Amino acid sequence: MQLVDTHVHLDQEEFDADRAEVIARAHAAGVSAIVAIGTTAASSESVVKMAAEHPGVFAAVGIQPNYCVQAAAEDWERIVELARRPGVVAIGETGLDRYWDYTPFAVQQDYFDRHIDLAARLGLPFVVHMRDCGDDILAALRAAHERHGSLSGVMHSFTGDADLAEACVELGLYISFAGMATFKKSAESRAVAAAIPADRILVETDSPYLSPEPYRGKRNEPAHVVHTAACLAAARGETPEAFAEQTTANARRLFRLER
Repeated sequence: MQLVDTHVHLDQEEFDADRAEVIARAHAAGVSAIVAIGTTAASSESVVKMAAEHPGVFAAVGIQPNYCVQAAAEDWERIVELARRPGVVAIGETGLDRYWDYTPFAVQQDYFDRHIDLAARLGLPFVVHMRDCGDDILAALRAAHERHGSLSGVMHSFTGDADLAEACVELGLYISFAGMATFKKSAESRAVAAAIPADRILVETDSPYLSPEPYRGKRNEPAHVVHTAACLAAARGETPEAFAEQTTANARRLFRLER
């Protein structure tokens, strides 16, 4: 049984002491591929380097919305350059966030559009962060759909409702679920996951955050994606093996993973 962890912050300091071991444990657990996500220009450089050094690790490059206010003009140019590097399979993490107020919303919207347009220009999918702003996200995605046609990307660590998920799927996007879906209080999230079309659902850890049961409260890592996958499989009435096969095929299709 193989899985793809489609969203990992592998460059963060929580992994500095044992990064190689974390990757090895993931492979031992059946995680055949890891998409390491950039959040700043420096972070994006780091994950591109990791993709070059570790088989089965791929990179997404971008500036996460909460960091956009700190970005210099040359940081965006660096993202554009990094996006063409070997091992880069997506643009992001991008998106919008009304929970934190680090970056003025208009600045977030500008960077979100930049990321989507860059992804379209390069033929890559984009990775969407969304917090407390489903209507804003949907408006931006619909505008992007007007510009580019059917979209290619993923709503990462999805916490929206079924209507939002359906609208995103109609625009061309995939929906990914993280460890929160395993929490007892997350019955609604599991119900949303159960209704996602089989060819559009993905699974992730968002590690080092959002550890699934039974690791809640501890550092998350890619090997733990097996627990989230098992929970989602049960919610969908599928075997873990069938769910793993489907989500792995979906991830490999979206990100064009080849090694």
